[in-house]
Amino acid sequence: MKTLHLTPYIGLLLALIAAGVISLVAKGFSSRGGVLSHPWPVEAKRYLLSERALYQRLVQSLLGHIVLAQVQLLQVLKFNRGRRPYAVLNRISQLSLDFLILNPDTGPVAAIELDDVTHELGDRRRADANKSHALKSAGIPLIRWSAKHLPDTAAIRAVVLTGQSAHEVPR
Repeated sequence: MKTLHLTPYIGLLLALIAAGVISLVAKGFSSRGGVLSHPWPVEAKRYLLSERALYQRLVQSLLGHIVLAQVQLLQVLKFNRGRRPYAVLNRISQLSLDFLILNPDTGPVAAIELDDVTHELGDRRRADANKSHALKSAGIPLIRWSAKHLPDTAAIRAVVLTGQSAHEVPR
């Protein structure tokens, strides 16, 4: 009885299947008939800010200034020339500021954090400490207000424009 050796045929079959899979994957990632030819499963958020009330008060209170929301901390800071300690970079690379107040020439005036109950958690406290230390090191004032007690326009002007003591969030 003759024995058929299927090993070469199985190898050829596997090679053809692999080539087909690679071809399909490559086609799927091409810009013509693949990933970019159909809409992705995303949609615009209804509102970008959960802190809209404070944002509106800041804009009304600080006429002539630029009010930015949700700014990455690394967009505001730069490392001293020739120095980029990765331990520091790792501590601040994922942090953002709730609001950043700029002069009309885009120089930073102050950063504002709106603290809610989540800021009492251990990891948030560490992140807040890193954010505070980074801004202090750079000479940018950080103002913290409680989400429960939003300042009125007079308090905003007094704290941001004249540098009066901000109401710190009780910890």
